[in-house]
Amino acid sequence: MPFITEIKTFAALGSGVIGSGWVARALAHGLDVIAWDPAPGAEPALRKRIANAWPALEKQGLAPGASQARLKFVATIEECVRGADFIQESAPERLDLKLDLHAKISAAAKPEAIIGSSTSGLLPSEFYESATHPERCVVGHPFNPVYLLPLVEIVGGKRTAPEAIEAAKVIYTALGMRPLHVRKEVPGFIADRLLEALWREALHLVNDGVATTGEIDDAIRFGAGLRWSFMGTFLTYTLAGGDAGMRHFMSQFGPALKLPWTYLPAPELTDKLIDDVVDGTSAQLGERSIAALERYRDDTLLAVLEAVKSSKQTHGMSFGE
Repeated sequence: MPFITEIKTFAALGSGVIGSGWVARALAHGLDVIAWDPAPGAEPALRKRIANAWPALEKQGLAPGASQARLKFVATIEECVRGADFIQESAPERLDLKLDLHAKISAAAKPEAIIGSSTSGLLPSEFYESATHPERCVVGHPFNPVYLLPLVEIVGGKRTAPEAIEAAKVIYTALGMRPLHVRKEVPGFIADRLLEALWREALHLVNDGVATTGEIDDAIRFGAGLRWSFMGTFLTYTLAGGDAGMRHFMSQFGPALKLPWTYLPAPELTDKLIDDVVDGTSAQLGERSIAALERYRDDTLLAVLEAVKSSKQTHGMSFGE
C-alpha cells in the first residue's frame, strides 16, 4: 500500500509543550491542523503557545498561506484523525495510555496515513501492538522547541514497513526537519541516550560538590557545546588527532577511557571498535582535509559566537551571563 507523503492536513493528538510545537511547525508550513487533547483548558492553552511561538516563526519565514487560523480543535480522537494525511501523537509517556490511544487512532485513520509518535524512549513495537495497520506506524521523536529545532529521530517497530520509514522521512523533511533514522529499536534512541549520559555525570558532579549547576552549564555553553552545535563529537575528536585524524586520537587518548573520570563504565577498546569509529569519521570527513575542516570549524564558531553575542545584547544580557 502506498503511503501518503504529500500532506495537506496534519493531525496532532496532545497539545502540551511538544504537541504545541508540532502544531506551530505544521501551521508555519501552510498546513491545516486538527488538534485534540482531553485536558481541561487545552484549546486556549494551545492557542496561547502558538501565538507565543509565531514571532520566531515569522522571523524564520512562513510558507505561503501559513496562518494560526488554520488550526481547528476537536472533541474526539475520531474527528481529529479521520481526514488527516499525517498524524502525530504527543501524549504522556505511559505505555498503557499509548497502547489504548494508538488502537483508537489507527482504527479511525486512513490506512495509508503515516502515524508518528513523539515518545522520547518507549519502543514502538510495544505501544503499536494493538494498532490497525501497524506497518505505517513509526516514532518521530522531536526536540524542544519543536517548531525551531530540526532534528527528528525516526524509529520503526518490528512490524513497521521500510516504505513507512521512507515516507516519514519525506514528510518530516517537507516540514523543514532533519530526519535521523535510528537503525535499531533501542530505549532512548540516539540523542536522549547521549543526553542521559551527560545528565547522569552532571548530577554526580553536583551531588559530590564538585560544581554548581551554573558552573556545569558554563562548562557546556562556553566549551564543547559551541562545537557540538555544528560539528558533533566524532568530527571534533578527529581534529584533536591532528593531521593523523581519528586513529591517532584513539591511540593517544583511548587509554584515558579506563581512567576513573566518569561514573559510566567504558566499553572495551577492541580493534573492531577502533576501526568502526575511524571508518565512520573518515566517511564524515569525506574528501575534506583536516586543514579545511579546521577552517570550517573556526569560521562557524565565530558565526555562532557572534549570533549568541548579538542575541544577548538584544535581550539586555552580557555575553558571560
